[in-house]
Amino acid sequence: MHQTLSKILTEASRNPVHHNLAYSALLIAKVEYPHLDPGPYLDKLDTLGKNARLYLDKALQKTKDESIEARVTNFNNYLFKKEGFVGNREEYEDPRNSCLNEVLDRRIGIPITLSIVYIEVAKRAGLHIEGINFPGHFLVRCAQTIASSAPLIIDPFNVGALLSEYDCQLLLENRESELVFDQALLKPATETQIVVRMLLNLKQIYVNMRSFPQAREVTEALLALSPSALSELRDRGLLAYHLNDLPSALHDLQTYLKLSSLEDSDDNTREEHFQIWEHVKTLRRRVASLN
Repeated sequence: MHQTLSKILTEASRNPVHHNLAYSALLIAKVEYPHLDPGPYLDKLDTLGKNARLYLDKALQKTKDESIEARVTNFNNYLFKKEGFVGNREEYEDPRNSCLNEVLDRRIGIPITLSIVYIEVAKRAGLHIEGINFPGHFLVRCAQTIASSAPLIIDPFNVGALLSEYDCQLLLENRESELVFDQALLKPATETQIVVRMLLNLKQIYVNMRSFPQAREVTEALLALSPSALSELRDRGLLAYHLNDLPSALHDLQTYLKLSSLEDSDDNTREEHFQIWEHVKTLRRRVASLN
């Protein structure tokens, strides 16, 4: 592909027709599937949403329970029991889990892609579901409860399990996170935050696989969405270094060192800067030798 991912994601965000989460997620999948046509997969979501609405209507006729809790439970039955979507625990790092087309085809994914399926199908079925950028495990929430009630917290990776705040606290502790649980961790995520989370997951997978060209393309997209993210500038430089693109690596790493501050930094940050400065010195010598 070389209309780059960063360019098409930026164009999508400016296009009111295509500006939706599913479309952005399908654009991200083009890193793995350059010739992917989003259209048929948007149609799949439309069909799933239409069928989900019919399923919810039939359940309502049978039970007469109009509560949002009942609608979410019936929606979970449709998506996970009837349609068979499930979390991929055995092959969590498989890049297909981060590609919405594959998740829709295979009915298997990781928390964030299953959450996107959940959000998009629910929207088409008349349920308003929001993403939660929860540390280490993406979740969703339904805020359509009465004003005095807390939003329903839902875990699409675990077949739509309904979580209490205590459950979320345990989830955070089980990830061995240094974060302290706070209700702010359960606030709704913006579309850009969800897209960035998807890209960060995919970048890490590609780095672990040593698929550096794909990792670099994803990093370019991250920088297009978050131009001030110095860590992404650093990573783009390091990826260019691995790909033997010496001038680009030198430019990015020098810029990173110039813009990042060592004031109030910890020992790990100082060590990282020292290592990058060593890379820069090596790159200067190698680039000079090419001239």
